[in-house]
Amino acid sequence: MGVEMSVFLTFGGAMILVFLLGRALLVPLKYILKLTLNSIVGGILLMVLNFVGMHIGIAVPLNLVNAVTVGVLGLPGVILLVILCN
Repeated sequence: MGVEMSVFLTFGGAMILVFLLGRALLVPLKYILKLTLNSIVGGILLMVLNFVGMHIGIAVPLNLVNAVTVGVLGLPGVILLVILCN
């Protein structure tokens, strides 16, 4: 009877550990996915800005740092990059 109980407790402890580890890794993954999506949207916004801005002399280089800046800051990030690059 003692062997079955130890196997049950070990299995239960392992399940709790897997649950806690999965939960601990899921929260940062949400933030990484959100930052990635915002960076992609920021890159698209910078491409549109460059396309429209070529007629009036505004150009912001499209690179990973600028896309992440716009992804994190949003519209203020676009304004910041326009001020810094021109």
